[in-house]
Amino acid sequence: MELQLAPPLGSLSLVASTHHRPKASASATAAPSTSSSSEILKPRPRLPAPFPRRRPSPDRLPALCAAIERHAAGGRHAEALDAFRLARAAAPFTPLPLATYHALLAAAAALREPGAAAAVAWHMESAGAEAGLYEHNLVLSMFLSCGMLGEARRVFEGMPERNAVTWGIMMGGLVDRGCPRAALALFREMCAEADSGEPRPRAVVVAIRAATASGSLWAGRELHCCVVKMGPCDDEGDRYLSCALLDMYSKCGRVDEARRVFDGMAPRQRTVVAWNAMLAGYVLHGRGEEALELYGEMRGSGVDMDQFTFSTMLGVFARLGLLEHAKQAHAGLIQRGLPLDVVGNTALVDLYCKWGRMEDARNVFERMPKRNLISWNALIAGYGYHGMGDKAIEMFERLIAEGIVPNHVTFLAVLNACRFSGLVDRGKRTFQLMTQNPKTKPRAMHYACVIELFGREGLLDEAYSMIRRAPFAPTANMWGALLTASRVHKNMHLAKLAAEQLLAMEPEKINNYAVLLSLYISSGRQDDACKVVETLKRKGLCIGNACSWVTVRKKGHRFFFKDSLHPQCSEIYRKLDTLMKDIKEAGYVADENELLPDIHPDEQNIPRVYHSERLAIAFGLISTSLCTPLRITQSHRLCRDCHKIIKFLAKVTKREIVVRDGSRFHHFKLGICSCGDYW
Repeated sequence: MELQLAPPLGSLSLVASTHHRPKASASATAAPSTSSSSEILKPRPRLPAPFPRRRPSPDRLPALCAAIERHAAGGRHAEALDAFRLARAAAPFTPLPLATYHALLAAAAALREPGAAAAVAWHMESAGAEAGLYEHNLVLSMFLSCGMLGEARRVFEGMPERNAVTWGIMMGGLVDRGCPRAALALFREMCAEADSGEPRPRAVVVAIRAATASGSLWAGRELHCCVVKMGPCDDEGDRYLSCALLDMYSKCGRVDEARRVFDGMAPRQRTVVAWNAMLAGYVLHGRGEEALELYGEMRGSGVDMDQFTFSTMLGVFARLGLLEHAKQAHAGLIQRGLPLDVVGNTALVDLYCKWGRMEDARNVFERMPKRNLISWNALIAGYGYHGMGDKAIEMFERLIAEGIVPNHVTFLAVLNACRFSGLVDRGKRTFQLMTQNPKTKPRAMHYACVIELFGREGLLDEAYSMIRRAPFAPTANMWGALLTASRVHKNMHLAKLAAEQLLAMEPEKINNYAVLLSLYISSGRQDDACKVVETLKRKGLCIGNACSWVTVRKKGHRFFFKDSLHPQCSEIYRKLDTLMKDIKEAGYVADENELLPDIHPDEQNIPRVYHSERLAIAFGLISTSLCTPLRITQSHRLCRDCHKIIKFLAKVTKREIVVRDGSRFHHFKLGICSCGDYW
C-alpha cells in the first residue's frame, strides 16, 4: 500500500481545493444521483487563503518593520504579528532590525501564542540576526510566557553568557509555571557557579517566591539567612526582600515570624505592599482582631491604602460583624475614587447581607462592573437567610437567564431560601433539577435543607423518608433537621430517634444535649430530663452561659443571663421591667416548660425575665433614637419564649429588631417575625 504524505500545513486549504480533489469512484458513478447535473457541475467555493496571493515587494520591508514597532508600542500585538507575516513573506531570510525583533518578542509574549513565539525565534535564527545577551533574555522570557519550558531550557543552556537577569527570568518563569522546586534547584546552581559571586537581591527575591510557592519553610529560612549574610542593599532591594520574606512566612503558617520581619523594616520601606502582605497573613490564619489592630496602625502611618487593603479588611469586618467600620471603608473607597475588584465587592455584599442591610447589598451588587458566581451566591444566600425567598428565587432565575451555570453552593442557597420561607413546591422543583444533572447531584447538605423544608410544613413522614432514601449514610445535619421539625411539631417519637442518632454521632456536642433536654422539659418528661442532666455531669459537660451583643455608637456591648456588670445595669433592669409589664398588657403569656439555652438546668426556678438578649434589647432601646433599628447578635439559638417576647416588644415599641442567632436571622417588625415562627 502506497503511503501518501499530507501537504504542508500552511498550504493545506489551497492544495486541497485544486490539485488533490478526489475523483469519483466507480460505485459513486453507478449510484443513482439525487442532484441535478447543474449542481454537480457547479464549481465548489474555494477556501480563503491564509496569506495574500501576491507576495509583498521587498521594498515594503522598512515600512512593515515600522508598522510592527508602532503596533507593538500601542499594545496592538495581534496587528504587529500580522505585519510580521507580511514582512516574512516579502523577505523570508532577510534579518530585521533589532528594535523590530524586540517588538515582536514582546508581542508574542503578551499574546502567549506558542506558534507565534516559535515563528519569531525561528526567523531570528534562520535570518542570522546578531543577537546579544539582551535579545537572548527576551527570547527566554517569551518562551516562558508562552509556557514553552522545554524551548526555554534549551535557550538557557545554549546561551554563550548569562547574567543575573538571565537567572532571574528563568527562575521566575519556572515559579509562574508551577515548578517552584526546579526554580530552587536553579538558584542553588547559580550560587554554585564560581564566577557568580554573591547572589543579586532580585534573584534572591525570586528564590523566596519559589520557597513560598512550594510551601518549603526550610528553604525559606535558608534564604532568610542568605539575606542576612548579604547585608543591607539599596532601599529598593531591601524593600523587595523584606516583603518577599514577610509573604513567605505568612503563607507557610509562621505569622509571628512574618510580624518580626515587618517590625524590623524601616518606616520608609513599609509601602502599601508590605502592609497589605501583613494584613493578608493575619486574615489567612483567622487572626482578625490582630488584622484590625494593624489596620488602625496603617491608617495612622499615612500610607495610601489601595483596593487590596479595603478588600482584605472588608472580609475582616464581615467576620467580626463590624458594620460601621465597613461603611467607613466603603466611604473611603468612594472618596479616593478607587474601584473595588470583584473580591472586594463580593465581600461588601456578603457583609451587608450578614447585617440585614439587603438594600445596600443589592445596590453594591447592581453596581459591580464585573460579577462572578460567588457574587451571585452571596446575594441569593443573603435573601434566603433573611426570609426573602421570593427575591432569592428571582435572582436565581435571573442568573440562569444570563447563562451562568449554578453550582452546588448556588443550589444550597436556593434551597435554604425555600426552607426559610416555606416554599415547598419551589424547593421540590429545585431539588429535582439538581438530580437531573450528574454534575450537581444533591449532597448531604441539600438533603438536610429539603428535610427541614418538609418538616416546616409538618410533612414529617416525607422528611423521614428523605433520610431513609438518601444514597449515603445520613449526616448529623440531616438528623438535626429532622429533630428541629419534630420538636416544633411535638412528635416525640421522631424527636427521640433523631436525638439518639445525633448523640451517637456527636457525643461531645453540648447543643445536642441541650435540645434533647429542652424537648423533655417542654413535654413534661422530668425523669428523662434528669437522666440527660446526669449524663452531662458524668461526661463532665455543662451548658455554658451564652451571651448577646448589641452595637451602640460603634461600640459593642455584651450581656449574659442576669448580667450585673454593665455600668448602666440599674437603668437597663428598670426599662426591662417596664417593657415586661407593657407586653403582658398586650397579651403576652410566658412559656413555662422550656429550657433556655443560656440557663443551667439547676437555675430553672430563677425568674427568667433577665435573659441575655432581653437585656441587650433593653439597653438598645434606652441608648438609641426612636427610629433606629436594633441589631442583636447572639451565640445561641433563640428560645421560643424570647422569640415571643421580642415579637411583642417590636409591636409595643414600634421598633424594628433584627436578631442574628446561632441558626438564622430574625426580622421582627410590628409583632411579626420573618422566620414565620419556625427556626
